[in-house]
Amino acid sequence: MLRLITDFDGPIVDVSDRYYRVYQECLTETSGEGQTVRELPKAEFWDMKRARVPETEIGILSGLDAAQAGEFAQKRRQIIHTLDYLKYDRPVASAVETLEKVQRAGVDLVVMTMRRVKELDEAFNRCNLGHFFPENRRYCLPNDYVKTGDVKDKPLLMAKALAELPPASDIWMVGDTEADIVAAKTHGVKVIGVLCGIRDRAQLEMHQPDLIANNLSEAVEIILDSY
Repeated sequence: MLRLITDFDGPIVDVSDRYYRVYQECLTETSGEGQTVRELPKAEFWDMKRARVPETEIGILSGLDAAQAGEFAQKRRQIIHTLDYLKYDRPVASAVETLEKVQRAGVDLVVMTMRRVKELDEAFNRCNLGHFFPENRRYCLPNDYVKTGDVKDKPLLMAKALAELPPASDIWMVGDTEADIVAAKTHGVKVIGVLCGIRDRAQLEMHQPDLIANNLSEAVEIILDSY
């Protein structure tokens, strides 16, 4: 049996609108009355996020002083994953078609995400994606989970999945961050980094995935061709 474990944010849903709206909101709330700030265009902002430019630096480049930039970064952390903003996420253009292709091919499809249950359920229900992933193929965080950091938490989730899921002759992971790559490599799972998420090629290459693809569709083609 061929198994595909895929991250959710990045490979399946485009989070760039959410991140940009949170950026705009935090910039507005943090800047002083009458202060001149420069709201970065979305493309420029997203390039910075993908290159892991620190949040405080993005604030300063937008016209905030150092103290404001610290407040800006803190506000952003508080609201970026709240349900008020998660509604701005949308499926990646080819994602639904690709998931349907994976199902038709008889691949065992698993989602593994740092979202909490309620955050994953919101997206599944709003975007009609839940039918691709039965309850026993959803690996996410409990609603009361206190995160320690994705690079630490995701390998734990991978260990849980590998212990619980039935044996498979071939397992692949697809993700868009260093956490996905570390989780897979820690447990000897082949991993493809995709460029449609929150890390650029240079960031992915630092963590040495087996392959890099443009998106989930391209990654699935590689996986199916190799099986």
